[in-house]
Amino acid sequence: MKIQSVETMRVAVPLHKPFITALRTVTVAESIYVRIEFDNGLTGCGEAPPTHVITGESLGGIENTIKEILTPVLIGSDILQREAVFESLHRSCVGNTSAKAAVDMALYDGLSQAAGLPLYQFLGGWTDQLETDYTVSVNTPEEMAEDADAYVQQGFRVLKVKVGKDSIHHDIERIQAIHQRIGKDAVIRLDANQAWTAKEAVYAIREMENRKLPIELVEQPVKAGDIDGLKMVTDAVSTVIMADESVFSPEDAIRMLKTGSADMINIKLMKSGGIHKALKINAAAESFGVPCMVGSMIETKLGITAAAHFAASQKNVTKVDFDAPLMLTADPVEGGVHYNQAVMTLPKTPGLGISRLSLKNTGIS
Repeated sequence: MKIQSVETMRVAVPLHKPFITALRTVTVAESIYVRIEFDNGLTGCGEAPPTHVITGESLGGIENTIKEILTPVLIGSDILQREAVFESLHRSCVGNTSAKAAVDMALYDGLSQAAGLPLYQFLGGWTDQLETDYTVSVNTPEEMAEDADAYVQQGFRVLKVKVGKDSIHHDIERIQAIHQRIGKDAVIRLDANQAWTAKEAVYAIREMENRKLPIELVEQPVKAGDIDGLKMVTDAVSTVIMADESVFSPEDAIRMLKTGSADMINIKLMKSGGIHKALKINAAAESFGVPCMVGSMIETKLGITAAAHFAASQKNVTKVDFDAPLMLTADPVEGGVHYNQAVMTLPKTPGLGISRLSLKNTGIS
């Protein structure tokens, strides 16, 4: 099952509402789509969005990496020798994890199609349903409370609330306003996107604990490289602390796990370089008794479907954050994961279950 060709395409889809975090504001979801053709007639698909502030990759950089570096390494390779193929993929260049992830998805799509299995079954088959949260962007306390209430009314029982845009006191006001508006109708997860210092994080989390605000977990409260600070926060509070930007690779995860610096790890295919490395991160976490969440960047349903297959295949993945396609004004993907409000159901067809990429009116170039 040899790789015959690798094709890239650009896609851009506007969001219903700007996505605002401590790191960036997004109004249009841009991505590179990848199609890989195999000599047995099968085709695999993948996706990579540019997330400069996290992975350091631009749209053009992802495209050029796939065309100029990854494709020459892959052409003619037999994907049935997958360990060798994935080794070559990850050794081909330093970093560029999103570009590698798009190719990795397409390879796993082809492999699981050849096996005649949906990808989640090919990888482990733990479940075929997931429940996603919905993200509340950073705004005024009043607007965030209004957005939170709207998402709860739409059937979401877990809200991921972005903080860290300005002062720590404003962040506490935001959470207080949301809690007063929605009460016990939804669980709140906080994501500071590295915005706090360790001392600020300890103060803020303890204050929210004292106010009995229903915070399920706090994600990446400190800078990605501040592992000592992350451990300080984890040790100082009762609330679950989850590492995100601090963990890209299995090596990062092992360092985190050995030091007990976080209670959970958020795995994203765009950070890990795809499913192959994500499986290793999850296995390491499971061996330490540390559960994982699987999240995403601002991606279309193609990338989210691949991430959902991975998440659904693994027992140790206990939470997911897959609301990005619901934020978009158009869906360029036919098939893939199906949403019924917060509940996501994996397709039963082999591979990712993508029937067609319908690229009209999405800004494809």
